[in-house]
Amino acid sequence: MDPKSLFSLNDHLEMLSCHGDPLEILERTVDFEYFRVWLVEGLGYGDGSKGGRPPFDPVAMFKILILQTQHNLSDARMEYMIRDRLSWMRFLGFALGDRTPDENTIRHFRNRMTETGTLKRVMKAFDWQLHKKGYIPMSGQIIDASLVPAPKQRNTDDERQAIKDGKSAQDIWPDDPAKAAQKDTDARWTLKIGGKVRYKDGKPLPMIALPVFGYKSHISIDRRYGFIRAGEVTSAAHADGRMLRHVIAENSSSEVWADTAYRSRTNEIWLADRMLTSRIHRRKPKGKSMPKATARANAAKSAIRARIEHVFAHQKIRFGLFIRTIGIKRAEAKLTLANLAYNFDRLIFHERRAVTA
Repeated sequence: MDPKSLFSLNDHLEMLSCHGDPLEILERTVDFEYFRVWLVEGLGYGDGSKGGRPPFDPVAMFKILILQTQHNLSDARMEYMIRDRLSWMRFLGFALGDRTPDENTIRHFRNRMTETGTLKRVMKAFDWQLHKKGYIPMSGQIIDASLVPAPKQRNTDDERQAIKDGKSAQDIWPDDPAKAAQKDTDARWTLKIGGKVRYKDGKPLPMIALPVFGYKSHISIDRRYGFIRAGEVTSAAHADGRMLRHVIAENSSSEVWADTAYRSRTNEIWLADRMLTSRIHRRKPKGKSMPKATARANAAKSAIRARIEHVFAHQKIRFGLFIRTIGIKRAEAKLTLANLAYNFDRLIFHERRAVTA
């Protein structure tokens, strides 16, 4: 490279740093090298003794998945953006003229992370990193779920029934493999009921119900720091309450907050058996008005439980959370990466606040 061009490039990168490159802040805050051992062992990277083209650095590839999640990019668009943005190349450790991953390499790496369970181990490894930094889960945990849409499927009544019966796409469309490859038989339709309560003549009107097709992200966060400590993925039609025991995480406090969808006799017994204190909202008695004491207790719980809504808002607004892939395994990879990316942003928030305090 022409020395003059190299000098200009260094000046350009220095100016990016002067203006506060967010990726440099991310690099300083998160110890990405900490994940190398889990990535190498989980993905089965060799020592290169067998020859062949060397694979891309696993830490750089993991960073690519985080960038892709933060900006809601397809694999093809991600391939272009790596080559287009100097700040991204610097963050990933690539120089001008270096070979960079194409969309197939990115897709293959993400699939391998999912198939081998490495992605979940990396999520756990970051939780250990948080412990070392002093962010120990405490003050109880908050649990909730959020719908994440996926591309809508247009199926006949018979096809929908076959999907409900548990048949695979290959069984339903045996003569059209191209069509079967584009059909998501794991996602489901459900109704999202909510929105602002409307009134007429002083009486509340029925809530708006919107049909949603896709998946559901179930998470728990620690009340003290707001990090996502556990997460699971189901179809959109899966009942929230059934996932309570699957997202309970370790915490120095026994208190568990959740909305009325999680209150059931089974869940209350399960929590009590594990010496966990239920702070789950109580339902209004059927055919009766809500007792004032219960309403006040629910309101106090809501003030705490609302913190988890900020997590979902961050993921949906900042990351544009949407499932582009086919199947629950790939949806799980997408949402696990979204949880990791959120935790990285949350760590930056806490570290900045510690400096300015």
